[in-house]
Amino acid sequence: MYTMNDGAALRSRRQAFHLTNRGAAGSIRFRSGHGVAAGGSGIGACAVLGKELAAVTKHIFVTGGVVSSLGKGLTSASIGMLLEARGLRVKLQKLDPYINVDPGTMSPYQHGEVYVLDDGSETDLDLGHYERFTSTPLTRQSNYTTGQIYLSVINKERRGEFLGKTVQVIPHITNEIKEMVTNLGDAETDVVITEIGGTVGDIESLPFLEAIRQIPLAVGRENCMFIHLTLVPYLKAAGELKTKPTQHSVGILRQIGIQPDVLVCRTERALDISDREKIALFCNVPLEAVIEERDKDFSIYEVPLSLQSNRIDELVLRRFGMQARPADLEQWHDLLHRLRNPEHEVSIAIVGKYAEHRDAYKSIYEALDHGGIANRTQVRVQPIKSEDIERDGAERLLAGFDGLVVPGGFGERGIEGKVEAIRFARERGLPFLGICLGMQCAVIDVARNCAGLAGAHSTEFAKNTPHPVICLMEEQHGVVEKGGTMRLGAQPAVLAEGTKSAAAYGVQRISERHRHRYEFNSHYRGALEQAGLVIAGTSPDGGLIEIVELADHPWFVAVQFHPEFKSKPTAAHPLFAGLVAAAVERHAGSAWVAEV
Repeated sequence: MYTMNDGAALRSRRQAFHLTNRGAAGSIRFRSGHGVAAGGSGIGACAVLGKELAAVTKHIFVTGGVVSSLGKGLTSASIGMLLEARGLRVKLQKLDPYINVDPGTMSPYQHGEVYVLDDGSETDLDLGHYERFTSTPLTRQSNYTTGQIYLSVINKERRGEFLGKTVQVIPHITNEIKEMVTNLGDAETDVVITEIGGTVGDIESLPFLEAIRQIPLAVGRENCMFIHLTLVPYLKAAGELKTKPTQHSVGILRQIGIQPDVLVCRTERALDISDREKIALFCNVPLEAVIEERDKDFSIYEVPLSLQSNRIDELVLRRFGMQARPADLEQWHDLLHRLRNPEHEVSIAIVGKYAEHRDAYKSIYEALDHGGIANRTQVRVQPIKSEDIERDGAERLLAGFDGLVVPGGFGERGIEGKVEAIRFARERGLPFLGICLGMQCAVIDVARNCAGLAGAHSTEFAKNTPHPVICLMEEQHGVVEKGGTMRLGAQPAVLAEGTKSAAAYGVQRISERHRHRYEFNSHYRGALEQAGLVIAGTSPDGGLIEIVELADHPWFVAVQFHPEFKSKPTAAHPLFAGLVAAAVERHAGSAWVAEV
């Protein structure tokens, strides 16, 4: 896949560090030894097991400066996609500087959605970009927080693993971070891309920056690349772009000891050659490594092609001395062509608790776009607060839409608005997809309004309801801690023949990601089936209800899991593709008429 120098130079580098054992072949172990590297910083020793240093995995570190929300996750994912398109094997990772152990207990208003992996890890939403753009397998090793790092170090100290030493940020915390990064490297991986959350200059990110500064000392500077994402703002009053914020941001990195190899400059307007020359000169990077990244008004899926036009993949290969085939981006060009040249247009409402905060439902927005790509359809999405449905009514707010999505969430606020919206969709034949809590609200609607179970509800919101059609899972009784204790991750399900879900998937057995504590109460299964509810999917043993449908409806499908986490622009999730297809039919005039 690539070539590396070996011989005396590499052997001497190996001898510069204390050799220790770790147990996992190919990993690097850092410990708090007494070795001092150039520059006077005490760093841990390292050892490579099962392979020579000559075959060490390459590392790309992506940092951000000037302001937050520049798109480090999109940039990292795009670089990963371009390298995969050239035949390289890539892994991605996000290091977050907040003290929470994971985002699972954080408010969507502060952090956006919680992205769940197959192994049950609750992670940052940027990992959604990683999975949508690349085929890299993500695990709990793909997202670490300050809270996880400190918790691990404190637990080691309690077990006496530091043998009475004073535990400090350097070297103990930084060594822990370095292990989390280098553990991703193995014989099956060419490049590891590590995104550092936060903004350069933030005090909470300093241990992470210090750790990645030290990693090249262990694995070789020639095996590491630093990419800094920065902002070049346009001042309307002055009528010009300003490079000084970028210069200051890079200056902070250089004070820490990190010299960026590439600068990706976010900007509203094109950088002219004089701007790029100024940035290159004052930031000490080659002119060709100053990359313009204009704002994308059309689609985020333009970002990889924009970066490729600036030859960022060539810069990476040249930096590492790697040989690779030309990038195969035919599939990516095709999806952008479909986005730019739709044959249909539909409007779909998202009725949720956090409707005003787009990042709270980030993967759902993306999955609807994917469904549109699959159907050559432009999908216009309108978020609607479920509390507004309660106040103004579903008829007023949902009339005119071609489809409805009711997503997951927690807490009682806005629940009745979701139930009312679902009732509207059921009675008017509006294509509907319910997700997690949206599925539970659909069950509540059918119980109340079709099965005659007055007062039916979920025990999450009404503990004394006369008809608890949604109840706490048996395994959740007695659980006190909130973090990481739900039913999480990939779970198998079996689909019933002849259902819309089975037709959409095209298979009988599926695996989908979950994040919930409450479930369909199987004691009410018979009554609800008699009222017209179809049990379209269950756990393999039949004990848990995974999917419900209505047979006499164009598309009324509600699922306990989160299908949005397994949708890609090049492979739309079947349920989102099915929803958009039903919306297209409705918009075209084949409106469903309810039987009276």
